[in-house]
Amino acid sequence: MRERLEQYQGVSYLAVIIAGLMVGAHTPGLADRLEPWLWPLLGALLYVTFTQIPLTRLRARQVSPRFLAAAVLGNFVVIPLIVWGLVQALPENPGLRFGVMLVLLLPCTDWFISFTHLGRGDAALAVAFTPLSLLLQMALLPAYLVVFLGHAELAGLFQRELLLAFGGLILLPLTAALITGSWVRRAPHRKVLIARLGDLPIPLLALVLFVVAAGQVNEVAGSLGLLIWLLPVFVAFLAAAALLSRLIAWVFRLPTVQGRVLAFSFGSRNSFVVLPLALALPAGFEVAVMAVVFQSLVELFGMLIFLWLIPNRLFPDKVL
Repeated sequence: MRERLEQYQGVSYLAVIIAGLMVGAHTPGLADRLEPWLWPLLGALLYVTFTQIPLTRLRARQVSPRFLAAAVLGNFVVIPLIVWGLVQALPENPGLRFGVMLVLLLPCTDWFISFTHLGRGDAALAVAFTPLSLLLQMALLPAYLVVFLGHAELAGLFQRELLLAFGGLILLPLTAALITGSWVRRAPHRKVLIARLGDLPIPLLALVLFVVAAGQVNEVAGSLGLLIWLLPVFVAFLAAAALLSRLIAWVFRLPTVQGRVLAFSFGSRNSFVVLPLALALPAGFEVAVMAVVFQSLVELFGMLIFLWLIPNRLFPDKVL
């Protein structure tokens, strides 16, 4: 079953995104009822993903210093400069620029792990990098807001959102997966549970994509005139992220599976975490919410391409 799901996952994801967009456009009441399920579904997705990773080996495992240097350089030095450059192509609209920089500046700390797993990257390394990524985001956020946006007063609010996301979407699923693994190791016949859970990441990710598409399409539809500016920026960002991952992996001589982690980390952003911050912005910044929402929709399609592009073209398995 898992092999069949993996074979058709791209088509399946595309189908559920289109279905979600149609549901959101034609039955907004249903979309509103689905929206509260987003974070529980993300938590469940990460839980089943974590059960497929040898978490008990993480403590004893030495994370490659070369990978950490590459991930930090790309995510927190080069990408912010790329984002700043891309924003210069946007109209002089403070809310629009704020929203774009807000959603593109910081890397994802949740579903990029699942995409890394499905894209045949080193998911255990992705898990190990997440706490460092979160700490750097919290430490660098004030500087980003001051240098790029000029809004240092919002740093504390965003730090709280990051902590809530890390606790609810990383620590709780990770703890549950560790407990599950410990329970399974006590009796060999329980290993079938891990195998069954391994069939769930693709269906759960499909549900997440459906809920995101259904819940956010109307927000985007209300600002169609601005999409002609945002779409090229978000597509250019994804292209730059993919190329940057290949370049940095080559410079740091990273193994193929580590390069895949870089690609998914560079390409996926913290849109689900920054959305509450965008909603809390003062009057005059309402368009920032639309920018964050639209980026998440563009990223959905981008990750579908990444799931094929990264393991098959950008970081293919070496043929001996």
